[in-house]
Amino acid sequence: MSLADRSTFKRRLDALGVTVTEGPPSACAELIDEAAGDPAVGVALADESDDPADATVALPDRIETDPTTADLRAAHTGVTAAELGVAAYGSVAIEADRAGTEPVSLFVDRHVVVLREADLVPDMPDAFEWLGPRTRDESVDVVFATGPSATADMGGLVRGAHGPKEVHVVLLRDEETADKEVTADE
Repeated sequence: MSLADRSTFKRRLDALGVTVTEGPPSACAELIDEAAGDPAVGVALADESDDPADATVALPDRIETDPTTADLRAAHTGVTAAELGVAAYGSVAIEADRAGTEPVSLFVDRHVVVLREADLVPDMPDAFEWLGPRTRDESVDVVFATGPSATADMGGLVRGAHGPKEVHVVLLRDEETADKEVTADE
């Protein structure tokens, strides 16, 4: 992932009305906590499924990770990880998995997406290169989400008709990249 890809991704998200917060993996829970409204449901992030004591990427404790249908219906915010980001479109890849990532991302007013900058690709050919083997070998279903849900089928633009009204991306920056950029700015 290049600086240009990250800049393109952020510009595309801005054009879509999506807020982006950046920080190191160690600040993940804080960044999510600031972005998430109450009540919030989520899907455990990758590092959380390993040894929780070693997790650097984690959800805040207040986020329900084993929501009932009632919890999901009542939730204002859903927090999920994205497997991939496509810079040229400001899109994120959301997997339909047993953990409930897809419904947690769709049935809420605000979707907070956690994406590692290392998982950002420049364009769709690169995304298909990543997606092809996963769908063939692992039978993975993926939805590419681009900004808040919107439709104008019935007249004026309506947000949130088929998904979240708001999207907030938490972009986890590589510690070394962030350190280099701080040094370059000084």
